[in-house]
Amino acid sequence: MVTRIPMAPTGEQFEVASGDVRAVVTEVGAGLRSFEAGGRPYVETFDETVRPPRGSGTVLVPWPNRTARGRWTWNGEPQQLTLSEPAAGNAIHGLLRHTLYRPGERAADAITLHAVVAPQPGWPVPLDTSVRFAVGDTGLTVTHTVRNVGGEPVAFGIGAHPYLRAGGDATDDCVLTLAATSTLPLDGGLPTGPAVPVDGDLDFRDGRPLGGRELDHAFGGCVPAEGDTVVRHRLTGPTGGVELWADPDFGWVQVFTPDDHPGRGRAVAVEPMTCPPDALNSGTGLLTIAPGETWAGSWGIRPLQVS
Repeated sequence: MVTRIPMAPTGEQFEVASGDVRAVVTEVGAGLRSFEAGGRPYVETFDETVRPPRGSGTVLVPWPNRTARGRWTWNGEPQQLTLSEPAAGNAIHGLLRHTLYRPGERAADAITLHAVVAPQPGWPVPLDTSVRFAVGDTGLTVTHTVRNVGGEPVAFGIGAHPYLRAGGDATDDCVLTLAATSTLPLDGGLPTGPAVPVDGDLDFRDGRPLGGRELDHAFGGCVPAEGDTVVRHRLTGPTGGVELWADPDFGWVQVFTPDDHPGRGRAVAVEPMTCPPDALNSGTGLLTIAPGETWAGSWGIRPLQVS
């Protein structure tokens, strides 16, 4: 009699390591399930026997966040996506969250995972995608590649959904700093008007404490500081800190502070995105890719020393 081992909801677990820097990536959705350095965690984790809570660690392609009612227009033709957020009647976080990615090039300190966005109701053009996770002395680098393998151009967006963690420090004891100069008014996760300059409690450029603060906000205008080449967001606590950096194409960031992350409670997602919520309709921040063309962009996480 053959004993069958049930497949975990996240599929196979791929570990990459270099010295004391380690990450675990899942087969399902190419999700970042854990990242630590020196034994300290820098993203919130979850058990491999459950689906990623609230999109934890997920790759968001070919659009991040929500598309209102799952409707958008391509080449003058109306498109209707599956309503993957049925309670609200929206399509959320792309088409590959529950896809089995294929392992490709692999080394002790890096792995590349591949998946295809197939033509389907609401999405007309196939995209060959990959995600490379690599660890080293400076932390984790995640590189996304998208290639148009169809016959016509298409606009798309991409994002990721890590929950940052400053080692052992409680979320409410941390300070969040964002390289964002604007914020997009939202209602139910969808835009209600154009982006406006950050002001008051939504201006995180010089850092603001997270204690008692509830956020589910889209921030834009994320650009590198003068003389720098990447966008930088930071979470710092009394005993440690973590930085999320991103290429300039990631001009948006969604910040979400749920209070029910498994085993943790209060947590903070800092989600690098190339475009804001409902970008398939607004066109804001969308990347257009022609047949045969390839786009690539990177972001990463690195530990910080806090004096």
